[in-house]
Amino acid sequence: MSPGKNVTKEEVIIDVWERLDCASVGTKELTAIQQSLRDRFGDSAADSPAIIARLLADEGAVLRHPEVLDCDAGWRERALSIALVPEGVNFENLDEAAAAIQALDEVRLDLEAESRQPELVRLREAVLGIKKDRQLVARSKVVEENSRLQAGEIAEWLAVWLNAPGLFADWLELRRRSADFVERFSRHSSDSV
Repeated sequence: MSPGKNVTKEEVIIDVWERLDCASVGTKELTAIQQSLRDRFGDSAADSPAIIARLLADEGAVLRHPEVLDCDAGWRERALSIALVPEGVNFENLDEAAAAIQALDEVRLDLEAESRQPELVRLREAVLGIKKDRQLVARSKVVEENSRLQAGEIAEWLAVWLNAPGLFADWLELRRRSADFVERFSRHSSDSV
């Protein structure tokens, strides 16, 4: 790939993968590709390992799935640790998740007020990662029922916040008063809702 040519991120990903000449793709390869993307396009340009892996799979790459998942989870954790996400936010139960989403919304409002679009995009990506994690917990066969139910509920909350953050607080208040919510969570847990 010639240095002066305008290239897309997808072209860089495929080019680096081809130059690595690897039989399969895992953490080492994804990390090298992300570094090439940062070098070429800047720090905020590196796609998630999952996005890179999906593109490479479409190109015929064999993925080492456990490594891809671990690499992506680690990348998302690091993305969360960026100053955009307040320290100590937790999505393990309903009360903590409600407080965490409120804290995230304060960050969102600050970023919007300062017109910081790249950070807003990163915040959204981080929240999408949290939502995906909660969905995985909700579907897990090894997690206790109450935790699965709460994780599924939190994933729904995050979906609402992602789609209509300005309406979320009012929506959450109504949701917590709904008969479905009260019935579902009053019979399951010592966690307050």
